Amino acid sequence: MSLLLGEAFEHDSLKAADPVLRTDIPEALSRQVRWVHSSEVMDIAPLLQGGELLLTGGQALATASDERRQDYVRQLAARGVAALAIETGPDLPAIPVSMLYTGETCGLPIIELRKVAPFVGIMQAINSQLVSESVAQLQFGDETSHAMSAELAHGGGLDQLLAVLARRTGASVRLVSPSGATLASASPDRPANVGDAAPSCNLSTVDVPVRGVLAARLELEVPDDGDANRARVAGERCVDIIGLALLQRMPPGLKELAGIELMRAISSGTQPWRLQQLGPASGFSVGGAVTAVVVRSPSAGQLRTELDSILHRCVSHDASYADNSEVIALAALPRDHTLAARSELIQALHALAIPDGSTLAVGPAAQGIGEAPWSLAEARRTLELKARSGISAGIVDADDFAVERLAEAGLDAGTREDFVRRHLGAVVEHDEQRRSELVRTLAVWLDTGCNTAQAARELHVERQSMHHRLQRIFELCGGDPRGTGRLAALHLATRLVGL
Repeated sequence: MSLLLGEAFEHDSLKAADPVLRTDIPEALSRQVRWVHSSEVMDIAPLLQGGELLLTGGQALATASDERRQDYVRQLAARGVAALAIETGPDLPAIPVSMLYTGETCGLPIIELRKVAPFVGIMQAINSQLVSESVAQLQFGDETSHAMSAELAHGGGLDQLLAVLARRTGASVRLVSPSGATLASASPDRPANVGDAAPSCNLSTVDVPVRGVLAARLELEVPDDGDANRARVAGERCVDIIGLALLQRMPPGLKELAGIELMRAISSGTQPWRLQQLGPASGFSVGGAVTAVVVRSPSAGQLRTELDSILHRCVSHDASYADNSEVIALAALPRDHTLAARSELIQALHALAIPDGSTLAVGPAAQGIGEAPWSLAEARRTLELKARSGISAGIVDADDFAVERLAEAGLDAGTREDFVRRHLGAVVEHDEQRRSELVRTLAVWLDTGCNTAQAARELHVERQSMHHRLQRIFELCGGDPRGTGRLAALHLATRLVGL
């Protein structure tokens, strides 16, 4: 369950703190708040799941460097936090302009709390409401599922099942195939099989699998004055009943079932000989190049539909499998121009709407179905490295983390730490003592091919400030590394710091 940020503003407990939105972010008040949390810890981002309204008293921010404050905002934005609320007062009279600028740049709403209010009271009041409404919605969903089960037991078909769902939720309901064909529909005030509902509605979609194969998508259009969250929860609780009705009507074929077994085998790291048996049965050539895709998201089911659509358009053959909050997929690549085809696929995946708190990684190209588990494992490892590095991009290429993957697999922690100490120790120590960001500055500068202007843009600093930072870095690490063999060593050291 969640509520809108604008609704949280109107909650009595938060209104007592006299909140004011200080960042200009389109539709910020329409963001979903999943939970309210408070913390004075600057490194809280990795412990959050996304969707939180984070409350802070500002004591740590008051003593932090300007660069550390901006990094704090960037990390929260990358984690998918709904909004940051900062209490101003004697320690922090006003929210620093640099934080507001970074918040607008990264898309993180920042709220000033101009009066003192107990954070515990705010959290208890709003979170209790969220939990109570969530329980009520689950109960309604279960009751709807039982009503649909009774209809199915009496011989009702898809139209009759959807009619029960439409009547109880007040939504116009449509069941469509993965290709977009309408399988059944119902309206709360019209007979079944009538066309689309009137406009000005909130649309929710729920995937309907049959034996692990995506068989259909449930679309619920709720009028603006209806309860879209309750309708969506009811739809999610009724998926198994609709799946049973679909199974009676159109059971999945052997090829789809083989694809499910193949993806399960790849995920568990099955021996290559088993994959070479399952591959041809599900449409993959034994020796053909493939690449794995892994998505981690609370909305994994919905993303799977969009992911499958992109894969169908971009590659000759694909298969996918959803397991809780993770979706894994395998894409066939041509023998000729394999890397170019993989790059085109990654570019196409950027059209995927990745929700806050979700990540996607594309594994390296594997030569043959037997190497598919390796590609998937490297994609998963890339997501772990991405989380530790603080990179905010929703879609990442495993090849961009080739150095980190090799170092983590081939070098022990002591060797990595010693290498970083010898080549970058003075810079790391400077950051620790002065709360600066020289290591990050050097890493961005090197990643841009030593392009000072581009690095300044990516770091959101003035060019003159960038030159000052580089001058200090060069002083600490033995001079300008350009044109020397130290350039490669420094670049490697910046990549190893995150490990």
